[in-house]
Amino acid sequence: MRSHKPDQSGGRSRSPVRQSIRAVVLLFAMVVGTLPWAGAAQAHGTIINPASRAYQCWKTWGNQHMNPAMQQQDPMCWRAFQANPDTMWNWMSQLRDGLGGQYQARTPDGQLCSNGLSRNDSVNQPGAWKATNVSSNFTVQLYDQASHGADFFRVYITKQGFNPSTQKVGWGNLDLIATTGRYAPAQNISFNVSASGRSGSHVLFVIWQASHLDQAYMWCSDINIT
Repeated sequence: MRSHKPDQSGGRSRSPVRQSIRAVVLLFAMVVGTLPWAGAAQAHGTIINPASRAYQCWKTWGNQHMNPAMQQQDPMCWRAFQANPDTMWNWMSQLRDGLGGQYQARTPDGQLCSNGLSRNDSVNQPGAWKATNVSSNFTVQLYDQASHGADFFRVYITKQGFNPSTQKVGWGNLDLIATTGRYAPAQNISFNVSASGRSGSHVLFVIWQASHLDQAYMWCSDINIT
């Protein structure tokens, strides 16, 4: 058997060290407990291409969200992080339960990009959001972290002449360009859409009706049609 000998400096020298380690571990656990976490119940998804507003901010600045350069280089993301960083950390959780398909009746104009969630109001604000360049025919990609599947997607695009730099998105600003069928559970879902007859800056608005529950997700993605 291994003998248990005190340290050279005395048998009591380990106790303060162990207490310090325990204190550090406890502090770490408390900090982790305050951070956003996407477990099985909270794991959902978003449109990753063209990137939704919150996802674009998280992807670009999540690892450097304290970088002062963001204020000049990406002012809308900077404002969003100042308003509520949880909007970006939980980019996968912009959902509402039990809408029963009443998307328009229960989502006021100007609140479409946040799915009517006040905590995410920063993504409703007009301004110089970073846009994804697309052609008039392009592919929309969903990342579904928990593989819920879809009853359908509804895809809208803003009318020609809409200015996302100065206007919030309302139902009257949108044209429906696609309604898909069902999709089996998968983490990655893609479908093609057409924005023919449009050019320049637009907002793509997508509704995802998940299959596992009556959960509706809504997002805005900024695009530049070339």
